[in-house]
Amino acid sequence: MHIEIQRNADMSISKQIYLSILDHIRSELLEGELPLPSVRTLSKQLGVSLVTVVKAYQMLEQEGFITSVQGKGTFIRKTKIEAAERKEGSSSYDWQLSVQDYLPRSQFARFHQVPEKIHLSSNMIDPSLLPNRYLEQEIHKMLSKNQKVVSQYGEIQGDKALRQAMVEYLQRMDLPTSPDNILVTSGSQQGIDLIARTFVGPGDVVIMEAPTYPGAIDVFRGRGATILTVPVDSDGMRVDLLHNLCDTYNPKIIYTVPTFHNPTGAVMPTKRRRQILEIARSTQCLVIEDDPCSEIYFERKPPASIKSLDKDGHVIYLKGLSKILAPGCRIGILAASGSIFKRLLAAKANADLGSPLLTQKAIIPFITSKRMMDHLKKLRTALKIRRDLVMEILTQHSPKEVSWFIPKGGLNIWLTLPSWIDTDHFLIEAKNEQITFLPGSACYPTEQENHHLRLSYSYMNEQQLTQGVSTICNLLQSAIDLKTTQDSSPHF
Repeated sequence: MHIEIQRNADMSISKQIYLSILDHIRSELLEGELPLPSVRTLSKQLGVSLVTVVKAYQMLEQEGFITSVQGKGTFIRKTKIEAAERKEGSSSYDWQLSVQDYLPRSQFARFHQVPEKIHLSSNMIDPSLLPNRYLEQEIHKMLSKNQKVVSQYGEIQGDKALRQAMVEYLQRMDLPTSPDNILVTSGSQQGIDLIARTFVGPGDVVIMEAPTYPGAIDVFRGRGATILTVPVDSDGMRVDLLHNLCDTYNPKIIYTVPTFHNPTGAVMPTKRRRQILEIARSTQCLVIEDDPCSEIYFERKPPASIKSLDKDGHVIYLKGLSKILAPGCRIGILAASGSIFKRLLAAKANADLGSPLLTQKAIIPFITSKRMMDHLKKLRTALKIRRDLVMEILTQHSPKEVSWFIPKGGLNIWLTLPSWIDTDHFLIEAKNEQITFLPGSACYPTEQENHHLRLSYSYMNEQQLTQGVSTICNLLQSAIDLKTTQDSSPHF
């Protein structure tokens, strides 16, 4: 287990140790019943005092993540799920625990593909709503015309025809760019990773929203960044607080999801977008604008992107096509300019020498046809029906102590529960009913706000949504009723 200490950070060293171990536990990089280093061993490894490590272990034990056994040591506490799944006896792979790794956190992968019957944790789109048959036909046509496409490397920057198609696609979204400023990536996640590899090193300041997209947290934590956070309100990132942070620190990157924010669904107005760009100009930092699904709006089109306002190359724009078109193709694009773009292109070459040519070629006919616009229109209609269904169920059946944003687009609803409910523990109750959601703790880089959860309404059909959301409401009501009658918090 690698723990990186930033001695000049505002956060205490004991809190840094606590968060690092907690991230390992929640990412399942540390399993239940495994021993932690002794206080003396860890203090020696990290070059800190015994008292510092003791404080970190005490915080973890108070919150139920570890347990100390007199004369034996300190151990990760096994969850109910681990207790049910863990086989008797030790594994022949236990020796692997001695191999050092440098993964500080990988929470998002835990919730992306799960075995539960009703899958509300990952904001994917129901495959039945995607143009699978058309893409299948296009792949057959392409291979019949050019069988060599499977035996050729594509350009590292991405297929030129696809880049030109994306220029035209982005122009319809009021974002002018050129094929020379577009880099094809293996989804938006690779775009975030390329930026982090290229521009973020240990101790560099990255400012993120709180809450935010967990996959981005995992990447920046993996680079050893000092992550500072700005709260989100109904209009997105609080720019007044962002300004105060930038006056005190020297950020390298500001990461934001301004349109149908993940996880809250907030939409940033144009005024705030301009303010963020002005802050980036004044501090000479980069803005990562992550745009996973601005096409999925239910009322009116969202404001133009921050990138469309950028004249000086401060904004790196990420657009994923996986969710709205073809998850199996794993296609996204990155738009940047100047030497920033050239360095990102070099990073892409180091990473994989270019995304697969077959999948790039497969989606070009669809993107350039009227079918794409028709598909998006139908997708908006279908997802609005599902959002409205979930809103109706929540309004009728959720406890009055539960609140939420009403998303005007996107794929998620963000719920806030009573502060005494820990959604990591509540998730265990939901999984007993074959239901999963994304606990709010995964969405916070540094704070520990555990009384939120994200429900994704885009993947399950209406019958499954009705069953899943109604069951969650019933479980929450039972917990609140129990607390009221017993005047004590339930076990979660």
